[in-house]
Amino acid sequence: MTGKRIRTKEVLQAKMAERETTPLYNPEALKKLRTEFDRWRQSTVREEDRENWFEIPRTVLGSGIPREMLYSPLSNPDLDYLRDLGYSGQEPYTRGIHPNMYRGKAFTMRQLTGFGGPEETNQRIKFMLAHGGTGVNVLFDLPTIQMYDSDDPISKGQVGMSGVAIDSVEDMDIVFKDIPLDEVTVSLVTHYPSNTAILFPMYLALAERRGIPWTKLRGSVQNDITLEEVVRSGPEYIPPRDCFRIQCDNIEFIREHVPQWNFVTYNGYNLREFGTSAVTEMAVAVANAIETVEEMLRRGRDVDWVAERIAFFWSPASDFFEEVARLRAVRRLWYKIMKHRFEAKHHRSLWMRCHVQTSGVSLRMEEPLNNIIRAAYQALSAVFGGAQSLHVDSYDEAYSVPTEEAALLSLRTQQIIQEETGVTDVVDPLGGSFYVEALTNEIEKRILDEVDEIEKMGGYVTAIEKGWLHQKIANYFCEERRRIEEGVIKIVGYNVHQAPLALPAINVFRYPEGVEERQRERLAKLRRQRDNQKVEAALTALENGCKSGKNVMGHAVECAKVGCTEGEMFRVFKRVFGQWKPPSLW
Repeated sequence: MTGKRIRTKEVLQAKMAERETTPLYNPEALKKLRTEFDRWRQSTVREEDRENWFEIPRTVLGSGIPREMLYSPLSNPDLDYLRDLGYSGQEPYTRGIHPNMYRGKAFTMRQLTGFGGPEETNQRIKFMLAHGGTGVNVLFDLPTIQMYDSDDPISKGQVGMSGVAIDSVEDMDIVFKDIPLDEVTVSLVTHYPSNTAILFPMYLALAERRGIPWTKLRGSVQNDITLEEVVRSGPEYIPPRDCFRIQCDNIEFIREHVPQWNFVTYNGYNLREFGTSAVTEMAVAVANAIETVEEMLRRGRDVDWVAERIAFFWSPASDFFEEVARLRAVRRLWYKIMKHRFEAKHHRSLWMRCHVQTSGVSLRMEEPLNNIIRAAYQALSAVFGGAQSLHVDSYDEAYSVPTEEAALLSLRTQQIIQEETGVTDVVDPLGGSFYVEALTNEIEKRILDEVDEIEKMGGYVTAIEKGWLHQKIANYFCEERRRIEEGVIKIVGYNVHQAPLALPAINVFRYPEGVEERQRERLAKLRRQRDNQKVEAALTALENGCKSGKNVMGHAVECAKVGCTEGEMFRVFKRVFGQWKPPSLW
């Protein structure tokens, strides 16, 4: 962009200043409350509590926002009901994006599935669907995520570990054998823009093979530059600006050709798990989304055409009320950004739709059954916060991929919340809490402040190039690790309330044998049987597309159709765009 950069914070402050307000609390009533509060605090509250009225919570992945001992209307005296809360399904969407929320549409239960080869993952997908799962969520192994073929030397020993191995459309076909692609929603955990541009075309090629129009496909990809350039920790990176270009190419192609698909899921989750606060997780995702919308407008696209399919991915940790307040805060902030910064018109463009996954970092190997409780409370906070879809981490994930038994228990956790607790009967049941509303306001302010910090640097891509986020992660991670080891942050069973006796061992998942050999054989067979002249032509067209600056996604789809492998396509990206070293590695 040229000229002076628009700062979101300045726009929102100006728009809010123009608006008439109707404070909920009467000034005279507040004055009386203040008098009574001061009397109560001086005469009834212990001196120790008066001196320590504000407490900084000591929680894993927390924001460090000080908390008052007791909240009242005085904690949020300017509360304007219609401006700050409104009604569900109505601006500013603080209370939820749908009027009836879970009474109308239950949150999607989308457990992560992926390990071994395509055959094993296909069986686990069928198992989860048969037991009540309502969405498919496919996780890829490290070589696939890092875009190396299973027979690449760098993949040795990692094939099928921590996710499913995918090398070509043939593997994608096996993963989704007997799965009706036009009847289920599918999340492909592609993480990066580069592997979104490689793996999603394989999914599209598969749908075409089966005669399923792309217009009937529903689901999501992640497609997030943050994951590729910051969280990745991979051996080879392309430069941030080229990565951002591919992210936007993917968005443009998918929106045009796969209209029911969520073309981006701004991934705060993995960033927070990597080592950031609750606030930074959301600020970074929002800054990325703002820069993406700006780029799509520069490409001549309408804001509503883009914004209607934007989604987010968050990590609820163990600070229960903060997690509820965070979802409400970022939903309201995103509404303000789309309404006032970008002047979006369609109501769907104003929604912050999100998937959440309970915190993996909070899981412990010590007394692993405690993880069941941790994940259940985290899931409950996501439901109170109004999430659209949910994955509950399994208690054994501190050790390995979940066993079938543990994965089923995680699914049952969601089903119990949904069917037995009654918490889905009332929309936004914590709305109006003096504490939750004050916390929601403070978190929204802090998210916007960090977005402003990023925009002052020149935008999100520039912030990555300068190493701002890498440094922020390093500082936060080291400080939190210190606080855990010193016992400031207490973790039951790890540094407090440790079991004096050894507890019985749990059943830990064992990876299937022979996966790497099977994948190597399948790759060798593919290379023998495919039309290698068509492969070379498709890869050349992809390379020319990268060089031309035009959208690369269509060329990638053609590569997938003729049987190009993931590694072959990634080599094209590296050859054209070159290599980049993140600041933390300099």
